[in-house]
Amino acid sequence: MGAVFHRRRYFAPFPRGLSMVVRAVVLDIEGTIAPIAFVRDILFPYARKHLADFLADHGDEPAVASEIAAVRQAAPGMDVTKALLGWMDLDLKIPPLKALQGMIWQTGYDRGELRGRIYPDVPPCLRAWRERGLALYIYSSGSVPAQRLLLGHSDAGDLCPLFSGFFDSKIGAKREAASYQAIAAQIGVDASDCLFLSDVEAELDAARRAGWRAAQVVRENDGTVGSTRFPNCAILPDADALLESWNT
Repeated sequence: MGAVFHRRRYFAPFPRGLSMVVRAVVLDIEGTIAPIAFVRDILFPYARKHLADFLADHGDEPAVASEIAAVRQAAPGMDVTKALLGWMDLDLKIPPLKALQGMIWQTGYDRGELRGRIYPDVPPCLRAWRERGLALYIYSSGSVPAQRLLLGHSDAGDLCPLFSGFFDSKIGAKREAASYQAIAAQIGVDASDCLFLSDVEAELDAARRAGWRAAQVVRENDGTVGSTRFPNCAILPDADALLESWNT
């Protein structure tokens, strides 16, 4: 797999006039450090299967009730369960849906019915970057609790301590430049010193518009189509070449 994509790897030039150092690496999850199939074929069906029972059993709990109220506000007059299932069918990134999915997955992880799947090249690369002084963050459409669950119960152990922070759609949509500006401001790092790694070209476009560096992770197993406008990385360690070129 690696050799094929190494031959196709494209290193796009970064806009001139920006500082030549990367201090923070912000990573997407699905299709970047975790297989899309795990989210699509394991996590989403699990949440769908257990949704009705979860709402019936926990609907009176404050945290759950708050999200149910948000669903009713977003879909007035609709049955809550039907509204959520409809959003799932459309793969919409609506905050109360993501929050409730995370709560359901929490139960699955606690029961040992779920275990996060991470690409094997990821954990050693993250540890190496941390040892070199890079600050690592996650920015995913999944809720922050769901991110922590996947990484904290992964098949590579608890990876959460490697990260300095987590961001979800509450900071803003991933295809909006303002979201990346907000993240840079919150972590206290200049935009030009931030690198975003994702498999989605539109998200990389938004990061670049915010002044970030951006590179696409092109996983063969996920069927990602490589962009000709961003550097391509077949595996996470491929980004080392980019970091070396930018940090010299």
